[in-house]
Amino acid sequence: MLSVGALIIAAALLLLMLGPASWNCFSAHAGAWYGQLFLFAWSWAFAYHLSNGIRHIVQDFGHGFSIPAFVRSSWTSVIASLVITIAIWVYVLSGGAA
Repeated sequence: MLSVGALIIAAALLLLMLGPASWNCFSAHAGAWYGQLFLFAWSWAFAYHLSNGIRHIVQDFGHGFSIPAFVRSSWTSVIASLVITIAIWVYVLSGGAA
């Protein structure tokens, strides 16, 4: 998911370089329901990767290796990624990204 999102961002930058007509075509697809769904899923995958990476850094320092701590940190990664994703989309949909 993250790789496909990176390719789409690269393609978007190329379309932006090609001019307004190409960019408007991309924007129309990104603004459609399937584009918004993809962008939401991509931002969640990015946030999950970030929060799980932080979890692994903490484990590299020797913390959280018991089974209850491991399960707790796994759920914390999932919940943190959802919170980050919702915060990003609240900001975007409230016009903060405009």
